[in-house]
Amino acid sequence: MCGIAGFINFQDAGALIRMAEQEQAHRGPDSQQGWLEDNIAFAHLRLSIIDLDHRSDQPFIKDGLVMVFNGEIYNYQELRARLMEANPSLQFRTSSDTEVLLEWYRLKKEDCLADLIGMFSFAIYDQRAKTLFLARDHFGIKPLFYTFIGNQLAFASELKALVKIPGFVKKINRVALVGAMNYLWVPGNETMFEGCFKLPPARHMQLDTAGSSLQPRIREYWRPLTRVTYSDEKKTITALTECLEASVKRHMIADVPVSSFLSGGLDSSLISVMAAKTGISLSTYEKYARQLADQFHFDHHEIVLNADIVNDLPRMVYMLDEPIGDPAALNTYLICKAARQRGVKVLLSGMGADEMFFGYRRQKASLLTSRYQRIPSFVRRPLAALAGMLPVKAFGKGIRTVRWMKRFLSFAELSPEEAYMQSYSYYSGQELQQLFTQDISQPYQVLREEHKHYYTDNDYTDPINKMCNADIHLFMTGLNLTYTDRASMAASVEVRVPFIDKEVVEMALQIAGDLKYKNKQQKYILKKVAEKYLPHSIIYRPKASFGAPIRSWISHELRGLTDELLSEQQVKKRGLFNYSFIKKLIDEDRQGVADHAYRIYQLITLELWIREYVDI
Repeated sequence: MCGIAGFINFQDAGALIRMAEQEQAHRGPDSQQGWLEDNIAFAHLRLSIIDLDHRSDQPFIKDGLVMVFNGEIYNYQELRARLMEANPSLQFRTSSDTEVLLEWYRLKKEDCLADLIGMFSFAIYDQRAKTLFLARDHFGIKPLFYTFIGNQLAFASELKALVKIPGFVKKINRVALVGAMNYLWVPGNETMFEGCFKLPPARHMQLDTAGSSLQPRIREYWRPLTRVTYSDEKKTITALTECLEASVKRHMIADVPVSSFLSGGLDSSLISVMAAKTGISLSTYEKYARQLADQFHFDHHEIVLNADIVNDLPRMVYMLDEPIGDPAALNTYLICKAARQRGVKVLLSGMGADEMFFGYRRQKASLLTSRYQRIPSFVRRPLAALAGMLPVKAFGKGIRTVRWMKRFLSFAELSPEEAYMQSYSYYSGQELQQLFTQDISQPYQVLREEHKHYYTDNDYTDPINKMCNADIHLFMTGLNLTYTDRASMAASVEVRVPFIDKEVVEMALQIAGDLKYKNKQQKYILKKVAEKYLPHSIIYRPKASFGAPIRSWISHELRGLTDELLSEQQVKKRGLFNYSFIKKLIDEDRQGVADHAYRIYQLITLELWIREYVDI
C-alpha cells in the first residue's frame, strides 16, 4: 500500500482529492483512484503487495462501507477464516487483506482493532450511518496526519497533502520546533504546524459526519504490559525464539517476492536467516553482508551509496514532511531506490531490536552514570574540565574517543531519567534557550514531561527496562519508524519490521532487564536466541552504525550551503534563532574545538523545510 487521503464536509472535496494525489511525494505505481459522495471524498495511492488484481484497488466499497487503507494486516488469513466461521454465507470478491479488514470492522466495529496484527492507518466511512472511523497501528509504523478547518476534516498519510488546503494556517508549532532542534526529530504526536496533528499510535477516532459540528472521539485501544514476567533465561530464550519465528513468518505473507535489508549486523542477519528458513527464496540488499549471504546462499546485491548530498538533501527534506536531522533517512531512501530499480517491492528490516533489547551505546552509557557519580567530586571536576579542553578533531580527522567522552560528561551528573533524555538530546535546556530568540521554557517543559511519563509511568524497578520503554514510545516511533516509512514509500518500497510486531513487543517489554544486559553484553537474550541461527562472528562483533559521513559533509560538501542558509541575513530574517549562537556553533566545529555537525545539519534541514512547507 502507499498512501491515503480524505476530506469531510469540504464543498470542493473532489478538487482537493486531485490536489492531494499530486502533492504526494510519490505516485501510486500500481493504482491511483478517488471516490466522492456529496462533500466527502477519499483517495488512495496503491503499491500492490497482497492480491495484485485491480479488484482490490481502493477506495474499496462494499455494502455501504467505503475504506482507504495503508499498510498490511499480517494475520488476515486467520481473520478471514474466523469471519467465514461466524457467517458461512459471507461472500468475498477478493483475496486481499483490505476486504478482510473491512468485513472485520463490519462485524466488530471499534473492537476490531484488538485482533489486528500488522502496520496500518485506515479510514472507513459508513454511508448509511454517516460515520467516519480512523485508526492507526500500535506503534505508528504507518503515518496519519489530520486537521480540522472549521467544521471540515482533512486527513492524509503525508503532511504535504494537507498544507495547500484553503484555510490551512501555517503557524509553526513551538513544541514541535523545540523538539526538532533538541532531538533532531519531531516528538510525540506533534506536527510542525499548530492545529495539525498525528493520530497517536494505538488510537482510533470516530465522528458523526451528519451532525451540526464534527466532534472527534479519540480513544486508546491498546497498551502493553510494562512489568517483568520473563526472568528465567532458558524459558525466555525458548519463548522469544518462538515469538520471533512466528512474527517473521507472518511478515513473509505477500503476493510479490519479499527481500531484506542485510547490513551484516545481528538484527538484520537474524531476521534474514529466520525468513530464509520459512522456505521462501530471499534476496538481500545492503552493504557489508557478503559473509552471511554466502553462508546462507542469499541472492545478495551489494549497494554502494553515493549520495550527492547538496542535491539530495532538499529532495529528502520534501519527502520526509518534517525536519529530520538524521542522515540515515537518506541511506534508507537510496537503498530502497536501488532495490526498486531491480523490481523489489518489499524489504524486511531489523529495526526495533535496539530499542527493545538494550542495544544502543547511549543506553549503556546512561547505565554507567551511577558508577561515575560514585567517583569523588574532586576527581570528577578536573576530569570534566580536561575533557572540555580537548579537541574533537586533529590533522583534519575526528577523534571519536574525545567526542564520546564529551557526550558522556554532558549527562553524567544528572539523575537517571534526566540523564537518559539528555543522552539523545543535542542541546541542554540552557543551550536551547541560547539558540532561540524567544523564551522556550514552556515547550521545553512539555518535552520534559513527555519523556518523564514514558520513563517513569510503568511497573519496572530496573533502569534498563525504563530506558527501553522510553525508546519504544519516543525514539523508535518519532525517528526510526518515521523516516523509514517516508523514505521507503518515496521509493515505492514497503519496509516491514518483524521486531516491531505486537506480540514481539509485548514479550520484549516483559523480559527482565538483567537478561537484556548481562556479562557486559548488550542485547544478551537476543544474542542467545541468535546462537541457533548465526555464526559467532556475526552475533558478537562490535556494533556498526547505519550512519553517513555527516561530519565530512558539514566540513566539505555542505560548507557552502551552510554559509548560505545560515548566514546572518537569513537567520535574522527568520527571527527564530540567535545568529551569534549559530555562528559560534559553526566556528567551533570548523576549528575542531567541538563537534556540532548534527546541530548544523538540522539547522540546514529546518531552513530547507521552511522553504518547502512554509514559504510556498
